[in-house]
Amino acid sequence: MGKFRIWIRRFEDLSFSRLFNTIKGVQNQKNVPGLFILIDMVLCYLILGTGYLDYYNFGFVNTPWKKRRTFMTMAENVELCRKLDDSEKRMLFEDKISFLKTFSKYIGREWLDLRESGEEGFAAFVKKHPVFFAKELDGSGGKGVKKIKTDASTDIPALYAELCGKNMWLTEEPIRQHYEMNRLCPDSINTIRMTTILKDGVPHLMYSLVRIGAGGTEVDNVSSGGYHAILDDDGIIRGKAHHEKSFSLAEKHPMTGTIFNGFAVPRFSDAKKMVLEAAEVVPEVRYVGWDVAISEDGPVFVEGNTLPGYDMCQNYCKVGSDRTGIKPLFKEVLGEEFPD
Repeated sequence: MGKFRIWIRRFEDLSFSRLFNTIKGVQNQKNVPGLFILIDMVLCYLILGTGYLDYYNFGFVNTPWKKRRTFMTMAENVELCRKLDDSEKRMLFEDKISFLKTFSKYIGREWLDLRESGEEGFAAFVKKHPVFFAKELDGSGGKGVKKIKTDASTDIPALYAELCGKNMWLTEEPIRQHYEMNRLCPDSINTIRMTTILKDGVPHLMYSLVRIGAGGTEVDNVSSGGYHAILDDDGIIRGKAHHEKSFSLAEKHPMTGTIFNGFAVPRFSDAKKMVLEAAEVVPEVRYVGWDVAISEDGPVFVEGNTLPGYDMCQNYCKVGSDRTGIKPLFKEVLGEEFPD
């Protein structure tokens, strides 16, 4: 998708209420007139291809133009995926059951394909796992996922028919989350997004961040009201977590009271080893955003994404005092393969 098409799509999706709320969020970073921010946003959009949410997330109001060019944009991220990933092999990631089969070594839980199991197989699965997740095969962003609890009164044939009717073909045993990750938020699996690039057969870990549920929901997705914090190379949060819905930074989780700064993700070195090993399994797909859960027994995969995010990893709360985005790191690893 070219830059022009992305710009058109962004304009079509423009929410003016969201835009003006974003401007207010920017004013929390630097107290300047809203009109100045709006004009600067438009210039960044026309020159760099960054949207108004990028302007806020990247902290551009405090970033000189020379440094703004070090931030990866949506168009560059999409082009990078197009160049590095084989379109046919991407389906091994985009279809959840194909992903579970391909990376079975790293899943660490039981699952079932209702298209193959039939009602009898489903009944046996439910008997063993009375609480489970049902998923659509191509859902994303926490959508197309339902947590189901059954008991002796549950009509299993009716439930099987309901899930099949909704195309929720995948059922999964719940992940038993490591007690340290429960300290962040016990209501959701707080996943680690670890993004890798394969260059000349060598895997590179580009960045890691943790997504934290807000409480009261089973998903940790930022768009569902959750938080995210960038992890240093040792798996430790150093700083605050970002809450996009309120355009604010948080020192601690509002429900659990856990302080974000200094929180260490358990078994992080094992998670790094796992994603770097997995990055070589399908070498035709070289740019992957892995969603990793830390279970009681160690890291496991939730899913893999062939369109990794470019924005949360460049959030203004973690780009540093030199105001540098992630583009130089990608250029260092990829060289001439990085789209200019």
